[in-house]
Amino acid sequence: MIGETVLGNGDAAFDYYNRINPSAREGISDTHRLEPYVYSQMIAGRDATRFGEAKNSWLTGTAAWNYYAATQFILGIRPEYEGLRVAPVIPERWTGFSVKRTWRGVTYDISVTRKGSGNDVALTVDGAAIEGNLIAPPAEGVSDVKVDAVIG
Repeated sequence: MIGETVLGNGDAAFDYYNRINPSAREGISDTHRLEPYVYSQMIAGRDATRFGEAKNSWLTGTAAWNYYAATQFILGIRPEYEGLRVAPVIPERWTGFSVKRTWRGVTYDISVTRKGSGNDVALTVDGAAIEGNLIAPPAEGVSDVKVDAVIG
């Protein structure tokens, strides 16, 4: 998923996300024999005695990696040392999304709107346009920041 976003392929990244998302496999939960909200370490292959059965639930870092990939690369909201990066790589059919993200004690109210194809980002922070997609930490005492991102 992360690799696809680095390449700019939001559709492919989200497709991978959906393919391994446990809730998307509810239709075959009897075969998997696993809670429908849990990732497993592996799924038994065709040559296995119990083909399709999921193994070793609750023992995988997959949930954490999927959260990381979805929030920081597909939605594109990444904390960095110098600031908060807003660089969404969402599916082409999405018109946008909004999210609240708390970082370094500041709440960022982020609204993303798609205005065309592509992933170029134009940011407005508290009403002022900024260069690039990295938001510097606000001045001392600021607790809320409004971010409008237009991609396309």
